[in-house]
Amino acid sequence: MKRPKLKKASKKLTCSKKYKIQKKVRDHTRKLRKELKKKGVSKRPKKDPGVPSSAPFREEVLREAEQRRQQIEEEKERKRTAKKVERAHKRKKEKDGSNKETEPKAKKAQKDVVETQSEKPPAPDKNSKQYLCSELNKVIDASDVVIEVLDARDPLGCRCPQLEEAVLQREGNKKLLLLLNKIDLVPKENVERWIQCLQQEFPVVAFKASMQIKDKTVQAKKQSRIVASNEVLDRSRAAACFGNNSLTELLTNFADTRQNEASLKVGVVGFPNVGKSSLVNSMKGILACNAGVKRGITKSMQEVHILKNVKLIDSPGVVASPSNPPASMALRSLQVEEGQDSVQEAVRTVLKQCDHSQIMLQYNIPDFRNSLEFLALFAKKRGYLQKGGVPNSEQAATAFLADWTGAKISYHCKAPENHGISAYMSDAVVAEMQNGWDLNHLKAGNEETLKGVKFPIRSSSIGFISKGPTAGLLSISEEKPAAPAAEREAEQNEPEQTADEANETEEAPEKPQKEALKKQPGHVQFLSVPIDISHSAAKTDDAYDFNSHFK
Repeated sequence: MKRPKLKKASKKLTCSKKYKIQKKVRDHTRKLRKELKKKGVSKRPKKDPGVPSSAPFREEVLREAEQRRQQIEEEKERKRTAKKVERAHKRKKEKDGSNKETEPKAKKAQKDVVETQSEKPPAPDKNSKQYLCSELNKVIDASDVVIEVLDARDPLGCRCPQLEEAVLQREGNKKLLLLLNKIDLVPKENVERWIQCLQQEFPVVAFKASMQIKDKTVQAKKQSRIVASNEVLDRSRAAACFGNNSLTELLTNFADTRQNEASLKVGVVGFPNVGKSSLVNSMKGILACNAGVKRGITKSMQEVHILKNVKLIDSPGVVASPSNPPASMALRSLQVEEGQDSVQEAVRTVLKQCDHSQIMLQYNIPDFRNSLEFLALFAKKRGYLQKGGVPNSEQAATAFLADWTGAKISYHCKAPENHGISAYMSDAVVAEMQNGWDLNHLKAGNEETLKGVKFPIRSSSIGFISKGPTAGLLSISEEKPAAPAAEREAEQNEPEQTADEANETEEAPEKPQKEALKKQPGHVQFLSVPIDISHSAAKTDDAYDFNSHFK
């Protein structure tokens, strides 16, 4: 019944009517059950109980059942797709037969254009070395200022002489800046010493990029943390960013002094995992470029406007030459991702350049003899275990390399006492590179950056032996042939020895034998060792006499 002053009638029922409906439903279901019982039909199909957990070979049975189910689904999908293709082909054939004579000329011409466009050459492989080198050259050509990003933990190993020489030789009087990133992972004295050494050639900027920029909302959160005083409120290593104000003012002042009205283009170059994309994101304040621990994320150049008259250009990492030492290849190149080297070999080369006692203190593990034992202890410490409690060495090696290439582990290289300029540099080139920059303002900005950063203690930082500048490739034709796989494997499989043990093993009688083996590669030779049996038998009292039993 529709009540007055209401648009819709109420759906409420009286109790008697509701109970009457429920009774009719029960009677109806009872009647259906009786009819099914007379026909001999069971109530409902029983549910498959599955394979019991205590059954032997349970995992194999489940795996086979899953594979069988996937095969059936794939077969059904294949038949369904074949029917669709057949129907579409039949439909197209009927349509072409009916409209072949009545098709206008304009449609025919348009169809020909579409067919010619579909025959374009395939897109280039963005993972190839040739494509990465071409993108890097594009960034250098398009830039007015080139910033070479260096990892403060190994600044000398992050420098690429071929890249710096190419920038100096390009037309347009391009400027080159050196930027020390990840300074929060190095002791303060070490950073100051490296700045003094590197600024003898190029202007140096101290920087620490932010690692927590995810979207545009982070910029507002970060601005709310800023206080009026000179002290920094947020001192956490991941959230804070230091040096961006100094670098922004430096680039802005340089752009104002230029006579060209066009915006200043600044190229950001360097080896993988030095923080190029993180630098661009920190300068912009939002997530403008993809960044991560995995090496080689950036594949092509990308322009980002940070100011009205300043534009940053992100670039892919410099391709390392195979002629570099193994330690440099493990930290600077993409050999592991390319499948040329295993992660265990990369860990072994890195551990060779470190002190074992410092590694033990850093990871809180007992003493180890070699890299395999270290990976086993490290896997147990992190919980990387396989079935039966076996340590997962590969997962542990991947995590170890991620710590070293990312911004997590603190290690440092000792700066040289007497650092001279490079061979391709001269006093005139040094003066030209430092001309046009406000060096006093840059020095004050670096000092302010060093005051705000929270540096690690020297005792908690791992000492690392640098192998010097890393050679890079700017074109694929410059790539030198790598050493044979057998020689590299033999070099990596050498037992780790100290200097005294190496001197003891290098004896004069063994040298001619080694030279004889090297003269005939590919042939196995067995060298006899003279043994005086009579002398050895005389010293042993329990020597066995074969003549007493076998006559």
